[in-house]
Amino acid sequence: MSDYRPKTLDPRLITCVFLSFCLMGCNGGEELPIWEQVKIRDLAPIDNNTQPDSQQLKTINFNVYIFEIPADEISELDKVWPTLYTQPLRFNNPDAFSANSFRVGFGQIPMWNRVANTLRSVDGIQAGIFSLLIPAGQSNNVAIAALGREQTVFYISNKGTMEGAIFGRGRLGLQIQAEKMAGARGVCKVSVLPVFSPPELSKIPLLSARGKSGEFLFESAGFSLNISPGDFVLLGPEKYDSGQTTLSSLLLSKPQGSLFFNELERKPPELREAVRLFLIICTSIN
Repeated sequence: MSDYRPKTLDPRLITCVFLSFCLMGCNGGEELPIWEQVKIRDLAPIDNNTQPDSQQLKTINFNVYIFEIPADEISELDKVWPTLYTQPLRFNNPDAFSANSFRVGFGQIPMWNRVANTLRSVDGIQAGIFSLLIPAGQSNNVAIAALGREQTVFYISNKGTMEGAIFGRGRLGLQIQAEKMAGARGVCKVSVLPVFSPPELSKIPLLSARGKSGEFLFESAGFSLNISPGDFVLLGPEKYDSGQTTLSSLLLSKPQGSLFFNELERKPPELREAVRLFLIICTSIN
């Protein structure tokens, strides 16, 4: 067993996830704990429009957090989904999205604590974070689940039927595309699609993927929405599926387990089956 120790969602950290969005970036170096970096004044987004347009690199920036919770606690997420909005979301195919066992909700900074409290109550852990700087009109991939051999991935298509796509080695993940809205300052359109990338495209986690040969986009499970800095989208599973044959089970279920550590009760790490959640936060629009 690895000696990896997951990051538990202690109250200070999880409360500050959104407060930190102005300070998160891709720079290396030693980082202070989030609660030491962030001040209340950081609630306001940084004004990135002080320079002339010709001097700005036009990007739309996101943080993508990956959370994991024990699979046997998935019913606790039923407390989360009703607190988030679905009206801003535009699904490529609403019936197919639901039939693929995905759930998604939209929220804003004041709504985060309700989500955080639930994740914390079930010993959720932060399993990863990606920072995306997406040039306007382009996309980046977040590679998640590895396929180590040829495998058929089953999903519900736009026709409403179960179909299987045969892939070789590579990774399943999310493709996030961002576009600026003409005439609307501080608002962008974001599109999210599950994607398969072959090895040559998935070695680098953050990779512009439009038009890359060998990729497969699961259009029926995609959605889009208009978003501003500080807004977030939470994507998760309808159910836990240990089968590892469907799109949802491969992306959002983890039967091999995660190490959960309850620091408050000083318990040793425990390997438990898990489900994944993706928190996509818009941090700035330049």
